[in-house]
Amino acid sequence: MAAVLGLAGVFAKAAIFPSAEPSPAATRSTPTIPLPTSSTPSPTPAETSSRSRLVLRGAGDVNLDSNFIPNFRTFGYDYAWSGLKGFFKRDDLTVVNLECPVSRLGSQVLTKDYHFRADPNALPAMRAAGVEVANMGNNHAYDYGPDALLDTRKNLAANNIAAVGAGQDNRQALAPALFTIKGWRIAVVGFDEVIDGAGSVAGRRHPGVAAGHDQEAMVEAVKAAAGMADIVIVAIHWGVELKSAPTATDVSLAHRLVQAGADVIFGSHSHRLQPMETYRGRPIFYGLGNFVWPNTTLAGSTTAVAQVAVSGSGTFTGRLVPAFIQAAGHPVISGS
Repeated sequence: MAAVLGLAGVFAKAAIFPSAEPSPAATRSTPTIPLPTSSTPSPTPAETSSRSRLVLRGAGDVNLDSNFIPNFRTFGYDYAWSGLKGFFKRDDLTVVNLECPVSRLGSQVLTKDYHFRADPNALPAMRAAGVEVANMGNNHAYDYGPDALLDTRKNLAANNIAAVGAGQDNRQALAPALFTIKGWRIAVVGFDEVIDGAGSVAGRRHPGVAAGHDQEAMVEAVKAAAGMADIVIVAIHWGVELKSAPTATDVSLAHRLVQAGADVIFGSHSHRLQPMETYRGRPIFYGLGNFVWPNTTLAGSTTAVAQVAVSGSGTFTGRLVPAFIQAAGHPVISGS
C-alpha cells in the first residue's frame, strides 16, 4: 500500500529530526561498468554495530547564475546557503538539483527562453554548506553545450561534489556516485525526463543528460546501482511546470523505480512543491520545488527540504521540512 501526505498535512506536522552529528568524510567512487542485480528493492539488513542511523536530505532547483540572481554579485555566493544555518552539515548526505552548468566554456546551443550558466567560483560555498551530490540530469545542464556540461562535472569534482545525471556518454551519465557512510554503501543516480532536444541526451559517443524518455534505461540503471549498494537514491527531473501534483506517468515511473531497487526518490522540475508518497516503505518526493531561486511568487517561494531517516535496521522514514525563499537566491528553513 502507498501512503500520500498532502502539503497541508506536511506543513501541519513537519518537524526537523534531532540534529545528527556531522558524518565523517565519505569515500566516493563513480563506476563506469554497471553490475547486474535483481529487480527487488534494496535489502533491509539486520541492525549491526557497523551500520548506524543515517539522515539523508534532498533539495530542489539550485541556480547559481549571477545574471539570473544578481544578489550573488552583491552578497557573494555564501548568500545562497547562509539562511540554512548549517542545516546540510548536520546530515550524512545532501543531494540537490543543479539547474545550470557551472563553467566558463561553451556557447548557447538550444533555442529556448532561458539559458543559465554559473561561474565555477560559486561551488566552494555550495560544498562548504554541506552539499555532496549535484544532479545534472535536467533541462538546463546542456544550455551551453557539451563542453560546458563536461567542464561542470570537472568543476564539481574539483570541489569534492559528486555529479550524477550527465556525462561524456550514456554509460557515465547513468552511472551512480558511490559513498560509504556509517557502514552503509550508498548509490546516487540522476535522470532527466525533461529535455529541450534529442541532442541533449547522452548517447554511446555523445555527451549529455541521462536517459531522456528512456524509462527502461532508468530502470536498468537503478537495478545496477542496487547491485552495488545497500541504499539507492534517485534524483529525477520530471513532471509539468507549475503543477502542484505529480502526473500519473510520474507516479507509475516512481513505482517502477522502487520495484527496481530505489529506496529514496527526489523529484524536481515543476517549480512547485508537490506531495510525498511512501510506497513499499520507500519515500518518494515528487517535486521539491525551487530552492536557490528567485522569489518572484508566493507559490514559487514556498518550498521544503526532503529529509529521510534510515534506521540501523533499514527502515526509511521521510518527511518534508518547510523552507521559504525570503529573498532571491536565499532560502531559509522555516520548519521546526
